[in-house]
Amino acid sequence: MRATTQAALDTTGALPLVETSQPGRLVSLDVFRGLTVLAMTLVNNPGDWGHIYPPLEHAEWNGCTPTDLIFPFFLFIVGVSLVYALDGAKRRGDPLGPLVARVARRAALLFALGVLTSLYPHFDFSTVRMLGVLQRTGLVFFGCSVIFLTTGWRAQLAILGALLVGYAVLLQVVPVPGVGPASLEPEANLGAWLDRLVITVPHLWKSSRTWDPEGLLGTLPALGTGLLGALAGQWLRRPGPEPAAKVAWLFVAAGAAILLGLIWDPWFPINKALWTSSYVLYAGGLALATLAALYWLCDVQGYRRFTGPALDYGVNAIAVFFLSAILSRTFGLLQLTGPQGNVLSFNGWLYQWGIAPLFQDPRNASLAGALTLVVIWWGILHLMRRRGVIVKV
Repeated sequence: MRATTQAALDTTGALPLVETSQPGRLVSLDVFRGLTVLAMTLVNNPGDWGHIYPPLEHAEWNGCTPTDLIFPFFLFIVGVSLVYALDGAKRRGDPLGPLVARVARRAALLFALGVLTSLYPHFDFSTVRMLGVLQRTGLVFFGCSVIFLTTGWRAQLAILGALLVGYAVLLQVVPVPGVGPASLEPEANLGAWLDRLVITVPHLWKSSRTWDPEGLLGTLPALGTGLLGALAGQWLRRPGPEPAAKVAWLFVAAGAAILLGLIWDPWFPINKALWTSSYVLYAGGLALATLAALYWLCDVQGYRRFTGPALDYGVNAIAVFFLSAILSRTFGLLQLTGPQGNVLSFNGWLYQWGIAPLFQDPRNASLAGALTLVVIWWGILHLMRRRGVIVKV
């Protein structure tokens, strides 16, 4: 990563995940990205992991909470963003090779940042988790970019359908080697088997070591989430329809996707860890509706009074995600004595001494701890944006 100023930013060369609003871009997209990253910061940093309100936790397995929408919203935004970053080059007929190479470099950097986050601070290569949020983001960014550059929207829609139907067949029909018939259970599904075979057990999610919520096979339907965003981006960039018509059809598409996801749910349950096809449609439909609402408010009506905090987060999205994880683990290395004489990390010590005593309900204290961190990061990001400092990959 490197820092640059807003004036020096190249909007065609900047990674679409992190660039700021520029002429021809959507303010609503930057606001959407910022709100998503703000929510991610909130749910990833509770004061006490043992006391969290249910909407701020992932569903135990099947089902979908508000927290389960954050990552698919981000991948949907990746899809919209890459259209705005690459559509000009595609229309001009720029050589495909350099474009793909540029996309591949950025995808590789995102993947490497994800691995670095897993390595830090002990750098134990024997047990480092090879997959994760940034890694999947890089893979989806690369895959969707190549598909967008080489196909039209009809082919992309067909690829989306093939990914969702093909993934459902793989998980629900294909027997799992060494396990038995097809299964949707955490350790017995085809994706978990593939991860144990290719990634190997020591490099999987440390909370299980038998399966990974960001596994290899689940990247296929995650590409579908990105393609939904790319299709939405192409619709918004399409000349001709009035803004009201664009918004209306986005809401129609959103309703159709949500309905299809709910209809599919009884047969192929909505499940974030498996990134099921019904989950792609359900979460993607909600993302479409959110983008439509923000587009109407921010870009069509010009109502932007509420957008400041979201833009602060949205401009430096990757920076706050990466640095908050690094700082949290750095503070975890500091050991201090807590109120009951117990040994705590620096984060835990601040929480136990400064926040928890102010609340009777431990869930409120935990939420206050998360909100405190959100406000601290907001202050940092606001200063960065005011000075035109943008950290990009």
